[in-house]
Amino acid sequence: MTSIADRISGPPLAAEADAIARDAATAPAVPLPAIVFPVGAERELRLDLFRGLALWLIFIDHLPPNLLTWFTIRNYGFSDATEIFIFISGYTAAFVYGRAMLESGFVVATARILRRVWQIYVAHVFLFTIFLAEISYVATRFENPLYSEEMGIMDFLKQPDVTIVQALLLRFRPVNMDVLPLYIVLMLFLPVILWLMKWRADIALALSVALYALTWQFDWYLSAYPNGFWAFNPLAWQLLFVFGAWCALGGATRMSRILSSRVTLWLCFAYLFAAFCVTLTWHLPQLNYLMPKRIEQWMYPINKTDLDVLRFAHFLALAAVTVRFLPKDWPGLKSPWLRPLILCGQHSLEIFCFGVFLAFAGHFVLAEISGGAWLHLIISLSGIFIMSAAAWLFSWYKHSADKGASRKKGAVGNADMAGGG
Repeated sequence: MTSIADRISGPPLAAEADAIARDAATAPAVPLPAIVFPVGAERELRLDLFRGLALWLIFIDHLPPNLLTWFTIRNYGFSDATEIFIFISGYTAAFVYGRAMLESGFVVATARILRRVWQIYVAHVFLFTIFLAEISYVATRFENPLYSEEMGIMDFLKQPDVTIVQALLLRFRPVNMDVLPLYIVLMLFLPVILWLMKWRADIALALSVALYALTWQFDWYLSAYPNGFWAFNPLAWQLLFVFGAWCALGGATRMSRILSSRVTLWLCFAYLFAAFCVTLTWHLPQLNYLMPKRIEQWMYPINKTDLDVLRFAHFLALAAVTVRFLPKDWPGLKSPWLRPLILCGQHSLEIFCFGVFLAFAGHFVLAEISGGAWLHLIISLSGIFIMSAAAWLFSWYKHSADKGASRKKGAVGNADMAGGG
């Protein structure tokens, strides 16, 4: 897959440039497609790497504060792992299903997308059921109703019949179960997004920006049960998802000149440094006097529910710097040390669900056993190890199944040839 970093690495050789120019002069004029796919089918390991990293960071952030918490990006800027996960989800979904839409048409691509939506929905329902069972068992077994209150399932225990229906409608969610409903809604509208991008990609992105602005202007939101609103407003977070899709379908290539500019790079560094200085005042209140009051009044609150523009800009700055310094052919992507991260990214749905389950288990152990910082560290590292082991197991099973299917297909082919002879 051609990347922004690959595009800015340098111009083609003179001989290649002359050949391209001659071919362009003799070739018949054809209309340019609205969306463009990179040549080649090699898997983009950087996407898997950072999606796996996002899953690890989400797991750590779901645990009580500990030593590893200081290694998550939310402590050093406005954005966090959620932005990484949603952007990469939009990028990969558009790349996979956008190609299907071009090759097989709107109806076939929509059917495939809806099948994936159903898989995510079923995973969410299973996770909800197991999560409720886990919390209920712990709260009853240890006679501690605070677990039910902390995890947000008191309404389920009071009115299970009504709550289950609301959960199936994605309106009731315990703590730490907000990302999958957001993902389900965004994927549900992916056929429309891809259709618009197939027509005019820039117009599709402009419409997404307009919806984001209207959401902020008129305070649009989706209500939750029993009261309140969604922790991640899909009407606002769709901007990051659509932007990821736009980048996957040719937008990143068209931005390569901007991202290769030194001015852009230094602007990104300056913004990241400013965001770091602001977050530093959150952890060290004695530095609050350094923040001008007018800037505070303009900046706060930095809303995560509606994807504050400062969070979005912070993610863009991180992404621009990362793409600039991490090329596609970076040797580290083949390193066995990064293999667990990449495998987790390749099985993101399963690992996310597993991480939610492990986060509460870790929360329970830390609440029942007073072990200090070392126990926090052991719990965090154990959870990451279990998630990595599960990802390896999923990958091994998939590889074995694909290998078995290839052997079966080969055996059938040989039998057909023998019968034909």
